[in-house]
Amino acid sequence: MFGVSSVIAMLSVGEGASVEAQAQLKALGSTNIILQSIKPTQNQGGGDGNQRSLVYGLKYNDAEMIRSTLPGVRVTVGARDYPKELQFETRLLQGVVRGTLPWFPKVAHLKMLDGRFFSPVHEKYHSNVCVLTPELARKLFLYKRPIGKMLKIGLEPFTVIGVIESKTGVKKEGREKTRTNVNMLYVPLSASRVYFGEEIVTRQSGSFSRERVELHEIQVQVDDTPSVMPVAASIRQILKHNHREKDYEVIVPLELLKAQERTKRVFKIVLAAIAGISLVVGGIGIMNIMLASVTERTREIGIRRALGAQKRHIVLQFLVETVVLSSLGGLMGIALGLAVPWLVTFFAEMKTVVRPQFVILSYGISALVGLVFGIYPATRAAALDPIEALRHE
Repeated sequence: MFGVSSVIAMLSVGEGASVEAQAQLKALGSTNIILQSIKPTQNQGGGDGNQRSLVYGLKYNDAEMIRSTLPGVRVTVGARDYPKELQFETRLLQGVVRGTLPWFPKVAHLKMLDGRFFSPVHEKYHSNVCVLTPELARKLFLYKRPIGKMLKIGLEPFTVIGVIESKTGVKKEGREKTRTNVNMLYVPLSASRVYFGEEIVTRQSGSFSRERVELHEIQVQVDDTPSVMPVAASIRQILKHNHREKDYEVIVPLELLKAQERTKRVFKIVLAAIAGISLVVGGIGIMNIMLASVTERTREIGIRRALGAQKRHIVLQFLVETVVLSSLGGLMGIALGLAVPWLVTFFAEMKTVVRPQFVILSYGISALVGLVFGIYPATRAAALDPIEALRHE
């Protein structure tokens, strides 16, 4: 039973890892490299206890240098994030405004769900237009179509021109490595600089801090998958040269997903070992049960042999009984095995996929185990001397 459930769990986790990796690679792009600004641990800049200024992160110059100096780089897209209050009519909520470039959806592999993304003309003239995620559109506009409607970002009015699918994140070691914010909207990068300035001001408990970050994120798209790792290494060298301290992070989705697959491969090996041990232990248990059955039914075996049953008939009888016994255990194992992937998903937050062929395979393995471990009791029963068997009490 436990062996069968372990087989189903092992196959489900492996299939889930494969499906998840393929989905994330498709969403993020196997040829993308993501750079993110990281706030330093030590505050920099001037200011007293009530007013602090912190300058850190990626620069416009970083994006330009990567694009112009590295062969194999197709395009770079910078982005700035501003925490802002969003308002439509009487509805207010906190969101993140991302200033970016018109070709961001293509590089980030995001589809437009309604309307359109802003164009180079919007970027050139820093137009006050915005594109929402579906979650944000639902919260602000409920079930109304948001296209063409006006909302306020802070104190500035912006016109909604589109709805875009939410960005997918990649997890590493249990935490998300790429930003995923469903309360996000996109505006032209030039408009974000004009309307929201170059600094982010945060007020808290009578004091406020200023942060100056030119770009919170740069997405780099290279020509092909084999070029990803060499280009990523070159980018790390450029950023190391341009920055006095490591106030940035280089995220390679392809690299993260490979590490994720390695972790899940180890998990599969552990499950396979558990499944193998459980199957062997279960098989030995079945063999002991059948040996006890042979002892208890010795007289019955003698009567059958006396009535003309041949050795092969006795072997077949006990093999069938063993297979039926192990198959019943297999059915209970299938029920448990279907519950295990759900528990893994719920507690470990790992995607699992149960295929019908996994159930069929595990059931077949349980029957095979019964057949293999039933051979010895069956041959022992067939080898009994009929006369001695009839004398058995």
